Amino acid sequence: MLQLGKKVIVFDGGFGSELERLGLSGIPEDLNITAPEAIQSIHRSYSCADIITTDSFGLNRVKYHGAYKLADVAVQAVKNARAAGRTVFFDVGPTGAMLEPLGTLSFDEAYDAFAEIADITKDIVDGYIAETFSDLYELKACVLALKEHSDKPVFATATFDSTCRTLTGSTPEIVANTLEGLGVDALGVNCSLGPKELMPIVERLVNSTNVPIIVQPNRGLPVLENGRTVYKLGVDEFDEYIEKMLEAGVSVIGGCCGTTPEFIKRISRFSGAEVKKRTVASKTIINSANVLVEIDGVKICGERLNPTGKKALKEALISENYDYLVDEALKQQEAGAHLLDINVGLPQLDEKKVMPAVVKKVQEYCDLPLQIDSSDAAAIEAGVRHVNGIPLINSVNGEEEVMAKVFPIAKKYGAVVLGLAMDKNGVPRTAEGRFEIAKRIISRAADFGIQRHKIMIDTLVVTASAEQALVKETLEALRLVGTLGVKTALGVSNVSFGLPNRPLLNRTFLAMAMTCGLNMPILNPLDGEMTGAVKAFGVLSGDDENSENYIEAYKDYTPTSPSAVISASQKAEKNASSLYDCVKSGLKNKAEELCELELLNKDPLTVVNDILIKALTEVGELYESGKLFLPQLVSAAEAAKAAFAAVGRHMPKDAEPKGKVVLATVKGDVHDIGKNIVKVVLESYGYRVIDLGKDVPAERVVEAYEEHKPIVIGLSALMTTTVRGMEETIAALRAANCTAKIFVGGAVLNAETAERIGADYYTRDALEMAKLLDKLFPTL
Repeated sequence: MLQLGKKVIVFDGGFGSELERLGLSGIPEDLNITAPEAIQSIHRSYSCADIITTDSFGLNRVKYHGAYKLADVAVQAVKNARAAGRTVFFDVGPTGAMLEPLGTLSFDEAYDAFAEIADITKDIVDGYIAETFSDLYELKACVLALKEHSDKPVFATATFDSTCRTLTGSTPEIVANTLEGLGVDALGVNCSLGPKELMPIVERLVNSTNVPIIVQPNRGLPVLENGRTVYKLGVDEFDEYIEKMLEAGVSVIGGCCGTTPEFIKRISRFSGAEVKKRTVASKTIINSANVLVEIDGVKICGERLNPTGKKALKEALISENYDYLVDEALKQQEAGAHLLDINVGLPQLDEKKVMPAVVKKVQEYCDLPLQIDSSDAAAIEAGVRHVNGIPLINSVNGEEEVMAKVFPIAKKYGAVVLGLAMDKNGVPRTAEGRFEIAKRIISRAADFGIQRHKIMIDTLVVTASAEQALVKETLEALRLVGTLGVKTALGVSNVSFGLPNRPLLNRTFLAMAMTCGLNMPILNPLDGEMTGAVKAFGVLSGDDENSENYIEAYKDYTPTSPSAVISASQKAEKNASSLYDCVKSGLKNKAEELCELELLNKDPLTVVNDILIKALTEVGELYESGKLFLPQLVSAAEAAKAAFAAVGRHMPKDAEPKGKVVLATVKGDVHDIGKNIVKVVLESYGYRVIDLGKDVPAERVVEAYEEHKPIVIGLSALMTTTVRGMEETIAALRAANCTAKIFVGGAVLNAETAERIGADYYTRDALEMAKLLDKLFPTL
């Protein structure tokens, strides 16, 4: 289409700001029906662009609450866009709701909402642009829905903040790897920031993937002047940075908030120009929402979530005690695992049902990428589908039937596949036999469009007690497979089965295997000697540059003390039983129980001040420093909230709770993610929150003030067009002689804007607001 990736393609520009300029108000999507001529005129003003996007950003069953049938609005939106006489892409925005575990919307519910849009429009549009997504998990749901319900091109863009992370903590590299894996036609960034501020993100994107990159910047950040949203950035500067982006290798350009037809007309001069060629080396990469792992050097795969030989884990899976699995996952993460194997294969379990449940539970608390381990293809797909990121699949082998089932799953979801060097005849007794099966797996994967860097090979460990002579064949097979340009894996501890002093054999074999090219040992990360061997190998092989990882692990080591790695393992075991660490880790299901135990020996205020507040403070500091991200922040707040509930039951009967806080997203704005986060955090700090929801008119906020007499009213807005609604709400509260302090927040606000619209305080995030409330109202 339009020579994507070869010739520069130009998208249109801002739409909401054009509506504001024309004086059009109300639900933007409804204007397709109530004011079609005006909508068509805006589209025609962008006819200099190659691709026109529909006025449908908020059109999905979760977010849209207009007066018309969703299908009628969608069809009319496409008709209006066709007035420009150009290629038309349907604009698909996020639901405005938070997906589980941050919110209540499930991955599958989000998928269904996006699939409905595709079903309505697939025969009348030329493609889709999924844009302005701040949550990688929701973006994955959207892309899957569009691709599974339509054969049209899908472009996808995320939004990033000044730290180069999305709201939920994903880096440009993580977004690029995930979207490339899902097979989008173009990927990139829109909205977020101005073109100058987006340059670092653009440079990271073009160096992360060979997929065409699309960039649609804002016209800088807006300011409020005389009640109007004003953008200061000029056409010349916008054009200058767009040219720099094209020089960096961007393929598709356009504009977002604040850009006008004048801006798009200027950059349309690049339409049809040759795209700068770039080649990004292929790497074997897996990722979660927050952590990217390149399988290079030696990376540890934690094996403790596989029930084989683990009675307690079997019982936990059968009883659906998934908190036990979360504890095991966090222990492995703390002890140094780079990824985690998840296997739920028990005869009495429905793997297809249990696998996604475990995946969702583990990734709620643990940052690490996952290896989905099963011999059941249906269970593999169910697990991979619900992974937030790109996982590793364990496994295929040389049997045609197995490869024909698993490779299509890997291709569809972009997963890396672990191939076992065996077939229907079992494990070959020679290294050459295993090498031949590895070549067969790689060749067959290519038939499904799976490139070599998406394949790993396990040359299979045999037990020294039964097949001593074959141990060296496994090691020789590692050397041979390494010549094929793929990474390798081994389940190390199998070698010692049936022999005494198994740890000695395991770590010796591990060292031998690493010298033969082993990239991913599957082992118990809580075994300090095994993980220590990996760290030592990193130094001696040169993979650990300047010995940084080794020094960090052993900086406190003395000959008379346990190693730092063993201490980390012991710490991992301890963390699950401490209320402080339970709050830090966000284990809300255990927080209340552990709090009750603390309250047996401590008074309620001591627990609050010495444990809960301190834990939240540390979480806040980690969040502000970029070491924790939004999912962990919200989980910690939820855990603290559960603990506060226990504290409340032990408070004296006449003890007063903290004051009331009224929260609302203002009229015209249906983005309530930020407001929902504030609610959870404030409740965890002990405040009583009255949540009025989103799209709340000024008079409803005034009514809530008069009814509840709160100490604070918090107003949220994410759209530039609704800052005026926030100003009107504040004015209405002042007219009602409101004595509550008025706080405002949202991506389009700053302290200067807050002062101009009459607010008392502006805070950047939920934790900052909670701390300021405690400072302003110390006696509560």
